[in-house]
Parts: sequence; structure tokens; C-alpha cells
Amino acid sequence: MKKRVLGVILFGLVLYPVLSADSKAQGKEVSVTIYQNNFGLVRDVREMELKAGVQEIRFTDVASQIDPTSVHFKSLTAPDQVAILEQNYEYDLVSAEKILQKYIDQVVQLYTKEGKIFEGKLLSAGGNVVLEKKDGGIQSIAMANVQNVDFPKLPAGLITRPTLVWYLSNEKEGRHSMETSYVTEGIGWHAEYVALVNHTDTQLDLSAWVSVNNQSGADYEHAKLKLIAGDVHRITPPSPRYMDYEVQAMAKAAPARQFEEKAFFEYHLYTLQRAATIKNNQIKQLALFPTATTPVKKIFEYDGSKNEKKVNVKLEFENTEKNGLGIPVPAGKVRVYKSDEDQSQVFIGEDQIDHTPKDEKIRLYVGDAFDVVGERKQMGYKQLSDRAREETWEIKLRNHKKEDIEVLVTEHLWGDWEIRETSHPYNKKDASTIEMVIPVKKDAEAIVKYTVLYRW
Repeated sequence: MKKRVLGVILFGLVLYPVLSADSKAQGKEVSVTIYQNNFGLVRDVREMELKAGVQEIRFTDVASQIDPTSVHFKSLTAPDQVAILEQNYEYDLVSAEKILQKYIDQVVQLYTKEGKIFEGKLLSAGGNVVLEKKDGGIQSIAMANVQNVDFPKLPAGLITRPTLVWYLSNEKEGRHSMETSYVTEGIGWHAEYVALVNHTDTQLDLSAWVSVNNQSGADYEHAKLKLIAGDVHRITPPSPRYMDYEVQAMAKAAPARQFEEKAFFEYHLYTLQRAATIKNNQIKQLALFPTATTPVKKIFEYDGSKNEKKVNVKLEFENTEKNGLGIPVPAGKVRVYKSDEDQSQVFIGEDQIDHTPKDEKIRLYVGDAFDVVGERKQMGYKQLSDRAREETWEIKLRNHKKEDIEVLVTEHLWGDWEIRETSHPYNKKDASTIEMVIPVKKDAEAIVKYTVLYRW
């Protein structure tokens, strides 16, 4: 039994790497620039002792999802005297299955759950482990029944963490400040907003949070964090790997502004004004800007061509400094709450917004009105010629609320059109859309009629 225990201990010990002196990082500085489509740029500066001449440097603690072709390396101390001759990315990481595969045709010892010991030359390590005994006999042991395996040493070629191996030529012996940057997949960020509407639906408190999701395979200790908001073009964009989760309503939280925002190329750059540690397999939430209070307008919108019965409820506000905002707002999900009479918060809907520059309107679709109903019917059709026809449409809006409202009616037209008759004034929103603002009194019905001529 003593030998069995030693086998387990040895198996654990071989998983720890032995680093050569030239691979140890001192004075490490890390900055991570994270993009919204699940990739990031890592900049890693380390102090290293280099010998003169050609040598091997093993650079550990890199992301397992690194793109090796994106690596940029230079000596900040003597950039003209250090050159990389060859780079290898080693990612054949240690696992029990891989160690077994490396020991094919070698002698191993297996310990089963029943306490039996099997020894022989390893022939196969698939669903069952197949051993050749000393007398030439063959034994097959179910892998599910194997409790421990005794290996004499870690096979060559297996490492405990992803590693960049450089062969470099150096003309200046001594300590160098080495800068390495690379792109990695598996790390991204997205914005989330919490909006709290007051009891009269006239004011909105908006707080913004960013969620950083790190699945890149590396920790970034005390890193300088930068976030890029915008649509960055990539040749082969990665599939998003975000986990879906809920966020508590935090609209009243008002932390100090901790991100500095500025325009950067055709994007916006948000830099955290302190160091942050981003662990692997971690979702970190950070306040993007303090809670902003802005006027808001509730809009009832009816688009009968999309949904004949439902009237949408939307909240609209302007992203202006005058209204308490006036900042570039990254794309993200907005969860909307409203305070009840007892000051508790009730969730009333959510919407996804796009990147919104300052001085632009933001309109949130939060749900459908319970007490407002629409109805849309075609009341007339005339084929005037082979290239012209008339259509007459009637829209009924019924308001069962206790107060008067206005409903924004949206109609979609096509081709070369002309409104011949209409019961209410309309606004031409674009070449194929008209809008009409229709007053509807409480417990009453409003009827809209219009006739349109189409030519083609």
C-alpha cells in the first residue's frame, strides 16, 4: 500500500513546472485592451536577464487562446540589439489522458478501485486500458475502474501552461525590459444599463455597467484595463461565448467616474483609472459612469402592418449634456424598472440599444400597452390602370385608460406613392414611412382613414 500512495504523490508532483532562470518575470506590467466582439489585445512588459548570443527564452503565463501569429516582441532597453530568430507556441498541456498516450509501449502500473495492481507494457489507452504482461498475455482494464496510475516521470513534450518559446539573438548582456503584445480570443465586454423611471413616467435615472467576461485561459493581475466601443472589422470574427445571466437593479448606485472616455480613431476608448485583476473564467462588473438623471417621454406607437392588435410602449430620451448625459453610449441591454407606491422597484421591460453618439435620441421598447388596442383594415382598392392603383385604409385606436393619450401611428408605403385623402395630418419620416400623432380620449375610440395612390 505504501507504493500505491507514493504513486499518487508522484503523479501530483510532476504537474508543477520547473522554470529556467531566464523565463522568470520580474517587474511585470500588464495592460489589456478588450473589444466587444470577444477578443483582446494584451501588452505584457517584463524585466528579464539576457545572456549575450543566441539563447532560448520560455515566456509563460500567456492566454491559452492566443493567436500566435499576432505576437509582437521587442526589447525596450536595446531594441536594435535583440532579435527573435524563431518562435514556437507550445500548448500540449498536461492531462491524465495525454500522459497515458505518451506512455504507449512503455511499462506502467495501474491501481484499481478494488485495490488490485496491474503492471505491463501499455498498448492502448482508449475506453479500456490494454496491457501486455511479462509473460506475453494481454489484460484489458476498464478505464472507469482505474483509480490511480504510477508514472516514473513527466513525458517529454508536455507542459503545464501555454508557453511561447523564443530563440533570440542578443548583443547586450544584462537586464532588459521586454515588451510582448498579442491578440487573444475568449475575452470580451458588453455594456448593461439599469433605468429607473419615476412614478409619473417623466424622469429616468440611468446607470451603466460593463461586464468583462474572461475565458481566454489566463489571469491578468493588476492590469491596466481599456475597453474599445465600436464596430471593429475582422476577417474571421469569433463566435460570441458570453454566458447569459441577470443583473440586479442598481439604478441608485452612484459611484465616482472611474473610466476616462475619449475618441480613438473611429471608435471610443474607455480607460479604467486604476489597476484591475481579471481572473480566468471570471465575469467582472464595473460601473461605466455615475447615475445620470434625464427627462423621458413615454410614447404609444402603433404599427398595424407588424402587429394588428398591439400598441407598443416606448421610452424616449435625448443623449445630451443638457439632459444629464451627453456622452457616447456603447451598445448594450437596458433593463427598465419603475418605483411602486411603496418605493419598491418593479421590472417593466428591457431593450437592446446600439452605439449612440452624444446629442442623439434613444428610444427603448419596453412592452405592449394593456389598455390600448389597435385595429387596421383595408377598406378600399381600385385598379386605376396597369401602372396605378388606390388603396384606402382605416385604423381604429381604443383607449381604455383613465387618462387621455396620444398614439404615434406608423404606416409603411412602397414605390411611388401619393396620399390622396387623410383624416389626420401626417409627417413623411422617410421615402417609405409616414407617421401620424393621434389624440385618443379616455374610454374612447379614434378612427384614422387615408387613401394612397401608387404608381409604378
